[in-house]
Amino acid sequence: MTIEDSEEKKNDQIVELGSDMTKSAKGNIYTLTIIGQVEGHQVLPETAKTTKYEHVLPLLAGIEESDEIDGLLLLLNTVGGDIEAGLAIAEMIAGMKKPTVSLVLGGGHSIGIPLAVCTKKSFITPTASMTVHPVRMTGLVVGAPQTFRYFQRIQEQIADFVTANSAITKEQFERYMMATGEMATDVGTILYGKEAVSSGLIDRLGGLNDALNALHRMIDRHKRRESKNN
Repeated sequence: MTIEDSEEKKNDQIVELGSDMTKSAKGNIYTLTIIGQVEGHQVLPETAKTTKYEHVLPLLAGIEESDEIDGLLLLLNTVGGDIEAGLAIAEMIAGMKKPTVSLVLGGGHSIGIPLAVCTKKSFITPTASMTVHPVRMTGLVVGAPQTFRYFQRIQEQIADFVTANSAITKEQFERYMMATGEMATDVGTILYGKEAVSSGLIDRLGGLNDALNALHRMIDRHKRRESKNN
């Protein structure tokens, strides 16, 4: 493969997947973006910006197995989306051995919250926001007690995942989720940068440089542990 072919492939990857590979003396970092809506089993309109889970899942498996990639930087600006697809991506990242860092830019709403906390270290910019709200469903819904219980169980799964991967308590997270009077004609809570950190939902307030520095430190520690084991 020529240099021109390699550059063309890299540019195509950025356009198609919103991802990029950066190589430096400090380590090789794969940057992946979660933008717009997380698309699940239903195809969204072409006018909507989406992150397709069927693209992301095999990509994550490849990152974990690759000898050329030392760490993952996850950039988030998402309104949320499909619950199962979002949780699937979050579970895969949480199960990775390699160093992972997330940075919430703009917004990390709804199912974007598990995606923001699934990395080993999470950051949020001061102006970014995160909306915590109950599970919602569009389309035909059967008005039966089983439906209500199903919603409850999904909310419990989300709360369990978030609290297992962050410092927020389950009681506090559920209080944010079910708050009234915080949002007009809606239930839930909007947390901005400092509030997300003080609540324990996100680890640190910071920008791109802070996230990269943390990831480089994690990569260095990971490499030293690997060398000792070998």
